[in-house]
Amino acid sequence: MAATRNTHTPKIFRITIEVSNIDEAAAFYAKLLGIEGKRQPGARHYFDCSGVILSVLDATAGGLTPTPSPKSLYFAVHDVEAVHARARSLKALAAYKVHGEAAGTVTKRPWGERSFYVVDPWGNDVCFVEEGTLYT
Repeated sequence: MAATRNTHTPKIFRITIEVSNIDEAAAFYAKLLGIEGKRQPGARHYFDCSGVILSVLDATAGGLTPTPSPKSLYFAVHDVEAVHARARSLKALAAYKVHGEAAGTVTKRPWGERSFYVVDPWGNDVCFVEEGTLYT
């Protein structure tokens, strides 16, 4: 049964992460996500992730130092192994542990999700979870 959205419930439509080089970040996320995205005015590059825009913002264009996102962004993907291979080729697999398991390894987490974690060159933490295993 499809859920109906209450028109009074806020909807997330864009999430911004900060970087220090828009060209490098656009190339990094295009390869990681497997989509090109689109350059926007104001040192931004947008990636449409099924209705929620991932906005990659070059904070240095405004004279600021990029601040990493406070916690992981989570992406549901159909082929977690393909995304993992792209992340590995970018040397972006997370080196820390999640519940005693290597975060950068595709594994079934204690809560049932098959996932792995990435840390981008600007310190932003991203998790990719296999569709069909999402814990919601």
